[in-house]
Amino acid sequence: MRAALWFLALFGVAVAVALFAGNNQGTVTVFWPPYRVDLSLNMVLLLLVGSFVVLHAALQALAALFEMPQQARRWRLQQKERAMYGALLDGLTHLLSGRFVRASKAAEAALAQEQSLQGTAQYNGPGTQLRTLAHLVAADGAHALQDRSRRDEHLVQALAETATRQNAQSAELHEGALLRSARWTLDDRDATGALARLEELPHGAARRTIALRTRLKAARLAGQNREALETARLLAKHRAFSASAAQSIVRGLATDLLNGAHDPTQLQQVWQDLDAQERQMPELALHAAQRLTRLGGDDGLARAWLLPVWERMVSLPDALPEHLQQRLIEALESSMESLDANWLARIETAHKANPRHAGLQYLAGMACLKRQLWGKSQQLLTQATHHLEAGVLRRNAWRALALLAEQRDDADAAAQAWKLAALSGP
Repeated sequence: MRAALWFLALFGVAVAVALFAGNNQGTVTVFWPPYRVDLSLNMVLLLLVGSFVVLHAALQALAALFEMPQQARRWRLQQKERAMYGALLDGLTHLLSGRFVRASKAAEAALAQEQSLQGTAQYNGPGTQLRTLAHLVAADGAHALQDRSRRDEHLVQALAETATRQNAQSAELHEGALLRSARWTLDDRDATGALARLEELPHGAARRTIALRTRLKAARLAGQNREALETARLLAKHRAFSASAAQSIVRGLATDLLNGAHDPTQLQQVWQDLDAQERQMPELALHAAQRLTRLGGDDGLARAWLLPVWERMVSLPDALPEHLQQRLIEALESSMESLDANWLARIETAHKANPRHAGLQYLAGMACLKRQLWGKSQQLLTQATHHLEAGVLRRNAWRALALLAEQRDDADAAAQAWKLAALSGP
């Protein structure tokens, strides 16, 4: 459509020129004493247009001639800039491909090219950004080569380039340099230095996932379990790990905190500092209760910590793994001497609701044994031995049956029970 309109306009102009020039009888007379020159108006117009075109072309040619030195300088500057950017790209490529020596040399070549361009008036490139990236590439290569002095030299220069943080880009580069420095320091097993670098980050940058991951590793390396646990919670909140991985990491760090408590008071404080969701973890509750018992703490408090785990096992037996059920029964058995009426009622109710559960049979039998109900205890423990797997519970059940047989002066039954206890495991 546009081409058709151009053709129509061209034809219109041609018709107008033909109409004007075809019947134009105008004459231009030039008097140059003693001469007189008569020219047609069409010829005068053609001469004027031709003169304008020639003059314009001559001026363009002169301008191009005078600009040739400036264009040559500009071309040389562009070639240097291309070489500088090419060297930086080569450095990044070599760094990613594991050629660390070549990466460092390419980054230093880019720095040399940039330094040669600084005195050029026409150069107006991103000097700060380029120099900082080149220094970081060179430092990364030196770090991979275990050249710490050279790495630190480039790192100091990179941080100095962005120390003023004149704009958002410079601030991002400074934060990136600090993050890289923290990771390098962590690779050197210097947890304190890595945490110090992370402390230099602004609040927003310090809560980024990569910063939190580095902080978690540094805190664990430094043995700062409380800070590591807080960081792991933030990472789990940001979904930096899968749900199972986050739960495993948090559980491990919380376990380390519990192990760091050396008396019941410290252990209770650590337990209270845990989140409600963490206190619902069966592994943590069992570990905390057993730890409290070993430290000589209140057995009633330990059982209170175990109550959610007990309710979970009773309501959903398959929801709790077999080894955790065994640990729960062992923990309750260890405090059997101080077991109150409420817990005895819970054990009896759970056994009646699920009479085929070997662990509940065993626990009910041991409870009856503590209450001196010898006959019922013998019946429950005998039934439990047929279903319990070889291990601590089966061995303890046979030991209890052996003691009951000795009370009845049944030497043969006692000897058989002791023998089966010895064969039931360590």
